[in-house]
Amino acid sequence: MARIKPQALLIQSKKKKGPSGINATTILFCNLIVLLILLSLIAIYRNRSQRSTTNFFMLLVQHVDEVVDLKKYDLPGYAVLNTSKGYITVELFKDGSPETVDKFLDLCQKEHFKGMPFHHVIKNYVILGGHSQGLGGIEDWTSKGKLRSRLTTSPKHEAFMLGTTKVKEDSKEFQLFITTAPIPDLNDKILVFGRVIKGEDVVQDIEEVDTDEHYRPKYPVGIIGVTLQQEI
Repeated sequence: MARIKPQALLIQSKKKKGPSGINATTILFCNLIVLLILLSLIAIYRNRSQRSTTNFFMLLVQHVDEVVDLKKYDLPGYAVLNTSKGYITVELFKDGSPETVDKFLDLCQKEHFKGMPFHHVIKNYVILGGHSQGLGGIEDWTSKGKLRSRLTTSPKHEAFMLGTTKVKEDSKEFQLFITTAPIPDLNDKILVFGRVIKGEDVVQDIEEVDTDEHYRPKYPVGIIGVTLQQEI
């Protein structure tokens, strides 16, 4: 048996174990698979991120609404007017007239109504208070000195309602109306934001004061101060 030389064995071994080349198509295919996996992961992440953001903002809006509601119910619901004729307790319409009530409460804290006179008193009609002597847009009614025809009235505009003019005025012109009879005409000119629940007799006493021909009291009558209360 012929012997094979070691050098020949080495050459044969190199021929059998030569490196096997990797196909370029296979490399490209693998890269595409990896890219697709990455894109899928990015899409899933973005989708979850958008959901989380949407849920976050929804929860935030809900929380803000709850805070606003709590703030609304934390506001005083009643005001006690200390007048020169006695005390008048008013329930404030926090839900029905929130902006006007907020304005009224702010002015109360600034003592805007302290010393405010009732400068016009019209019997069976309205009592008007304010630091200015204007009639707050009801000149056409007061000049006639009588009520117009009785129409169907809103409960908000019956007797003993508290309101202010709809005209946008600065704080110095904020006037108070207390109706002493159902007045349908005031629907277009007065913002009702409260009603008298105690002290109707005091309102009637103010209504009975002597006035001149222009419905101005002959003797001073007005508000000494206002106390806000959460409950009564």
